[in-house]
Amino acid sequence: MSESRADIGVIGGSGFYSFLDDVTEISVDTPYGAPSDSLFVGELAGRRVAFLPRHGRGHHLPPARINYRANLWALRSLGVRQVLGPCAVGGLRAEYGPGTLLVPDQLVDRTKSRVQTFYDGEPRADGQRPDVLHLTFADPYCPVGRSVALATARERGWAAVDGGTMCVIEGPRFSTRAESVWHAAQGWSVVGMTGHPEAVLARELELCYTSLALVTDLDAGAEVGEGVSHAEVLEVFAQNIGRLRDVLFDVVGRLPETGERDCLCAGALMGQTSGIDLP
Repeated sequence: MSESRADIGVIGGSGFYSFLDDVTEISVDTPYGAPSDSLFVGELAGRRVAFLPRHGRGHHLPPARINYRANLWALRSLGVRQVLGPCAVGGLRAEYGPGTLLVPDQLVDRTKSRVQTFYDGEPRADGQRPDVLHLTFADPYCPVGRSVALATARERGWAAVDGGTMCVIEGPRFSTRAESVWHAAQGWSVVGMTGHPEAVLARELELCYTSLALVTDLDAGAEVGEGVSHAEVLEVFAQNIGRLRDVLFDVVGRLPETGERDCLCAGALMGQTSGIDLP
């Protein structure tokens, strides 16, 4: 098997690839520009895995400047068909305090400026013109990936929350108290900055996408004091990165083989022509 091929992708993998042997760093060009960084491909649990630092090495890309289309396209071009998207989020309920792991089953998009489709009818740099498509997105996350992630986390002793709604905001600022109270009043569970359009772009490429949301703080309306700081988020994330890494690595070994996928994600484009050649 080529060293540049992989069937599972992990976005948000800054540092994760350092735990693998024989890692190959690959630069990928896409019709949508450059992804956040090189892709790092290695073997884990008998599977070929591609890790992509979502914000780039050094965390130099704010959420709204991440080239989400290039990231997902680059992963698919290496053969990836299943994607794990770990992310740091704020808890919107008092019981979802720092250290909680939630595997969401819904999302709400409150971003403002992000390109969130491949199928906008606009000609690309390579001359191909995608059709305008309207894909089903009622259930944003892969049911198989969610099931595997939940079972794995619980076996690892993490009382992972099954389901909940991730509210995705533009960032890079955190919520005001009023915004946070409103988000919580809607019944939403956590708030983050990167889960959209990552999930919908994965669906448009017929990729399975599973989010693992690590709560690093209580959002502004769910706590008292001066509000969360970036330093506090990084501190809690660092405290839990080992546990999250272990869960991710176990999940990789338990996901179905590419040819055995039978979920809704694998046939998202069924019956529709995309107007572009998928890698």
